[in-house]
Amino acid sequence: VQLQASGGGLVQAGGSLRLSCAASVRTFGTYGMGWFRQAPGKEREFVARISLDDSTIYYADSVRGRFTISRDNDKSTILLQMNSLKPEDTAVYYCAADDPLVSTGSYYWTGRYQYWGQGTLVTVSS
Repeated sequence: VQLQASGGGLVQAGGSLRLSCAASVRTFGTYGMGWFRQAPGKEREFVARISLDDSTIYYADSVRGRFTISRDNDKSTILLQMNSLKPEDTAVYYCAADDPLVSTGSYYWTGRYQYWGQGTLVTVSS
């Protein structure tokens, strides 16, 4: 599974960005998908997760109500719509995939995910 994240950039506080993650796998609909982020000098942290059939969605408390995760299994793509951005949202954002048949651990744990994209930088200016 190869993941390609895109859509990052520079935006002012209060603005919006939409991140995309394209997967190169025929069985995309069998993977849970997540977004994580890593700010300079900090550990990678959970942002959002969507189940393989989008029936279950989780958000980090810090982004709930501002970010929306979605997926299009026909296009093997997930999106992260980010609104009301804050300077503390500045980070490299990574998409990740996990195979529920072999994954263990909580949805917010990086170790649960077997596949990672290369990351896309989001910078929010104050």
